[in-house]
Amino acid sequence: MSNPIKKLLGQTAMYGLPSIIGRLLNFLLVPLYTEVFAKPSHYGVVSELYAWVAFLVVMLTFGMETSYFRFLQVKEDKTQVFQNSFLTVIGVNVIFFLLLLLFNQNIADVLLFSDHVEYIILLGAIVCVDSISALPLAKLRAEENAKKFAFIQFASIGVNIGLNLFLMLFVFNPERPEEGVLFILFANLFASLVKPLFLYKDFLHIKLAFEPQLAKEMIIYAFPLMVGGFAGIINETIDRILLKHIIYEEGNPASLIKAETQVGIYSACYKLSMLVTILIQAYRYAAEPFFFAQAKSEDKNKIYSKVMNYFVAVVCLVFLLVSLNIDFFKHFIRNESYWVGLNVVPILLLANVFVGVYFNQSIWYKLSGQTKFGAYIAITGAILTLLINIIFIPTYGYMASAWATFIVYAFQMVASYILGQKYYPIKYNLRKFFLYLGTAIAFYFIAVALNFEEQTLGKFFVHNMLILVYVGLIWFMEKPTKAIS
Repeated sequence: MSNPIKKLLGQTAMYGLPSIIGRLLNFLLVPLYTEVFAKPSHYGVVSELYAWVAFLVVMLTFGMETSYFRFLQVKEDKTQVFQNSFLTVIGVNVIFFLLLLLFNQNIADVLLFSDHVEYIILLGAIVCVDSISALPLAKLRAEENAKKFAFIQFASIGVNIGLNLFLMLFVFNPERPEEGVLFILFANLFASLVKPLFLYKDFLHIKLAFEPQLAKEMIIYAFPLMVGGFAGIINETIDRILLKHIIYEEGNPASLIKAETQVGIYSACYKLSMLVTILIQAYRYAAEPFFFAQAKSEDKNKIYSKVMNYFVAVVCLVFLLVSLNIDFFKHFIRNESYWVGLNVVPILLLANVFVGVYFNQSIWYKLSGQTKFGAYIAITGAILTLLINIIFIPTYGYMASAWATFIVYAFQMVASYILGQKYYPIKYNLRKFFLYLGTAIAFYFIAVALNFEEQTLGKFFVHNMLILVYVGLIWFMEKPTKAIS
């Protein structure tokens, strides 16, 4: 019998590699954007638009990816499960795009983009293409067709990066920053269209065979996930939107520039915390179908606990790696006017550690079918996010947004654990969890307390020795080579 942990590592590499490379390459676009957009306010516009993209993709996929994986395990007619999922997503997106075309100017006015309706239409086209492509890509994952999945994702990433480099380096005029925003959106749209191009068979072979009863069951299962996902995106991205709309004073153009500057600085520094998110995203591609596949195993709880141990150790290591080498990583932001926001990075890194732990725990309500609890947790977190940001942004600006993210993700992690132990107990190793997390935080504060004033060889040596000691601790506790083999 194959080792399930080893299988998860292999699947994470196969399915997650395109995501890792894609996000890394997008991460590497940060130096480009922060250099060509001389003013942080211009980069703030791009960041806000992509915050809306994140909202819409969650809404327009309607939780059907997870519902599809779930019903594959319990229904005999796998083709019908896919048909129902795919048709549901297509229907939702067609309605959305028609409404967008009818009311684009009204939407642009509300979002403070009255002079740039084209941003709204392009953004809508991007999210619709991505959302409709999600189910055929999920089908490839379910069929373990990793090569085709990876090829499509790499092709899309290549088009996006290539067009960004060409348009921003050779066509873009810095005196017309609005053109740069359009170039970025066009590059994204063409990259998104690559996916349905390679998945054309799924579109051509789609049949209007819709089983209302199955659709009802899938929607009932998926709806709380969609609500929870939507609320989760509020936690992840609403801060950039609120920063702009709270700081902006109606009728005061200067305040709009100030607001977009805050968004630009915060978003650029937020990108440095995305190294944890990149790891989590890659892991999620493989972990969700893996967790469902282990649901019938007698050792499932032991496997889930072991996976959690490894996960916490790795994400805490990334937290230390970035936060203790911030003097190196800050140079990915080429314009020093953005560096004023670097103090949010350790806060956001830890927040992303918490959200990764929460994702691992979330398997309890997905396996038990009690997805309503995921929605409850996410909605409560969304309310907290909104309250903290609305109350404190006027005084503390983007620092309020960073701490809101930290507090909410910590709350969700704890709430999910408590509810999970009541309704679907999984015996996690809390001793190791607190050891790994506590040691990482302690090492960070030790480094801060040493108070090196500037980047020196001694600072680099001491900080990275702390990281090596942490790696040694993990290796001693887990003995990963022995466990995997």
